Amino acid sequence: MFTVTRKEIMWGGRKLVLETGKIARQADGAVMATYGDTTVLCTAVGARKIKPGQDFFPLTVNYQEKTFAAGKIPGGFFKREGRPSEKETLVSRLIDRPIRPLFAPGFLNETQVVCTVLSHDLENDPDIVALIGASAALTISGIPFMGPIGGARVGYVDGQFVLNPKVGEGDKSQLDLVVAGTNEGVLMVESEAKELNEEIMLGAVTFGHKAYQDVINLIIDLAEACAKEPWPMPAAPEAVTAVDKKLRDAITADLTAAYAERQKSLRQEKIKAVKGRIETIFEDASEREIAGKLFKDVEKDIVRGAILETGIRIDGRDTKTVRPIIAEVGVLPRAHGSALFTRGETQALVVTTLGTGQDEQIIDALDGEYRENFMLHYNFPPYSVGEAGRMGSPGRREIGHGKLAWRAVHPLLPTKEAFPYTMRVVSEITESNGSSSMATVCGTSLALMDAGAPLARPIAGIAMGLIKEDKGFAVLSDILGDEDHLGDMDFKVAGTELGVTALQMDIKITSITEEIMKIALAQAHDGRKHILGEMSKALTSGRQEVSGNAPRITTINIPKDKIREVIGSGGKVIREICETTGAKIDIEDDGTIKVSSVDSAASQAAIDWIKGIVAEPELGVVYNGKVVKTVDFGAFVNFLGSRDGLVHISELAPSRVGKVTDICNVGDTVKVKVLGFDDRGKVKLSMKQVDQATGADLTKKEEAPAGE
Repeated sequence: MFTVTRKEIMWGGRKLVLETGKIARQADGAVMATYGDTTVLCTAVGARKIKPGQDFFPLTVNYQEKTFAAGKIPGGFFKREGRPSEKETLVSRLIDRPIRPLFAPGFLNETQVVCTVLSHDLENDPDIVALIGASAALTISGIPFMGPIGGARVGYVDGQFVLNPKVGEGDKSQLDLVVAGTNEGVLMVESEAKELNEEIMLGAVTFGHKAYQDVINLIIDLAEACAKEPWPMPAAPEAVTAVDKKLRDAITADLTAAYAERQKSLRQEKIKAVKGRIETIFEDASEREIAGKLFKDVEKDIVRGAILETGIRIDGRDTKTVRPIIAEVGVLPRAHGSALFTRGETQALVVTTLGTGQDEQIIDALDGEYRENFMLHYNFPPYSVGEAGRMGSPGRREIGHGKLAWRAVHPLLPTKEAFPYTMRVVSEITESNGSSSMATVCGTSLALMDAGAPLARPIAGIAMGLIKEDKGFAVLSDILGDEDHLGDMDFKVAGTELGVTALQMDIKITSITEEIMKIALAQAHDGRKHILGEMSKALTSGRQEVSGNAPRITTINIPKDKIREVIGSGGKVIREICETTGAKIDIEDDGTIKVSSVDSAASQAAIDWIKGIVAEPELGVVYNGKVVKTVDFGAFVNFLGSRDGLVHISELAPSRVGKVTDICNVGDTVKVKVLGFDDRGKVKLSMKQVDQATGADLTKKEEAPAGE
């Protein structure tokens, strides 16, 4: 019934297995990829026909984690997987980016890749397994995919590169880098680093590229054994060549003049006007449709050719110059920290909000639940590019750009002990013409420092581009939107004056060489230093104090055995403290208590209350208390937080007392002195030895030497 093909290798000290022919046989390609005990089912399906009017390649990649893979039941009311998590979205992008450039030119059939995590051993991250499985599924499907690709994760521990470090080993590593590509070169890099220099980063990419060659060979072995017949390659009809020549003859001069306009909005108007001429150049509707698709190719040739021939870009810069920068901080009066970072026609308004431990994000992941005290949210409204568009929940692009900026800043954040705040940063892109994610990195660094977060050093980011033709190549610093759109590479580098903290690279051609990456990293280093210099004009380090609008957090420690008393039965005590004082209280299992409030008096009141609860009564010390119960033989007084003691009827007043209620009643505020403790540890108190008006200990006067 089943015709199973299975290939395996030892890779990074663990067995990697690719198997097909048993599950999901109706998909064009289906591969079960297993690494250790982590298994991902990867499928690829392509539509046999192109939809009428289709003029783009509709590729969709869906990575999904099933909680049963780790022996868990989903949280929440519905008890089933819901909308994609942030990780699922990021891994979907991670797979999409290296495979997208490798589909045959002109292939526009709708294609979907689905990667489902079926088993997770809590040691091997499924993302690399899914990437490899997706590559294998496409390679055997017959779909015109010019792969295969391989991928690997690279760590850096004690000066050595580590292939595919296990989950949990990341704390020891100074690097978390994922690299993917073909035999010839690299197509995608995603990383977070702890201020490593460019040489180490390039070495990590090279190490990963060499390491996944065995994976590519494994996929080729699988394809040789069971690949389906290849689909016919899409061929350009002869009419396209004739339309292309006529189009170029008619618009090249005007389009070249349009791209000579340096202001983005005016340039776009002129380009739109040139494109509108297609209606008059071609009378035949089918030719107009072909010309519309070819218009971008003409644009590419004009822009790319001018850069390679003259070294001058659309806006008049050379290949290395960064656009003018203005950095401002404290731009919003009520925000805890804010910055406005403007670079050319790209602008980010970045705002930091400081919260308490109660504001931490709880993340329920396959490998366990954890809390995150640093959040970075990136928003890209349509007005930022002068358009009217739909506003809704963040898409894959917003989540991906936000995570890139998060990785860039994360290595420089203070520890919880040094800065016990939850930090949420929101980047609103108010203008965009290239690399808004790197503007977010710069703005986040400034906004955090403006909020008083003690960053180790400021962080800046820059986006690099590439124009590569047979006659040569040019690496571009601080690329414009058009250069990203018409270029061959989007290479983003973020870091400090000491080293790189994040690197992301996407290639739109089949691959790039180590030489190009080396030039791009060196050029990015110079650009980053320039940007840091411009940022320093606004702020060079975190402010000495947090904003007056932010909560003040005070940390105290109590004995572990006192935690229950502070919380109270069912949380009664801690709720009363919070409601009465208005402060927020976070209690940790080790006895650490964080008290926060914008009002310092409220914080102090809560701290005094807590200290009163956990303090032990001292013999001979006078305390304020409240009568909570009266009996025939005395009164019970609550003092020192929630502690009760007995004032015997004989200790109520200096003279004989006939009835307890003649001296005090429930609810009265009194002053009591600790006389001692009985055999059961109960506290014995006295009122008669204390001046109820002043709180003075009357016995001390009696014991004073004669003559005083």
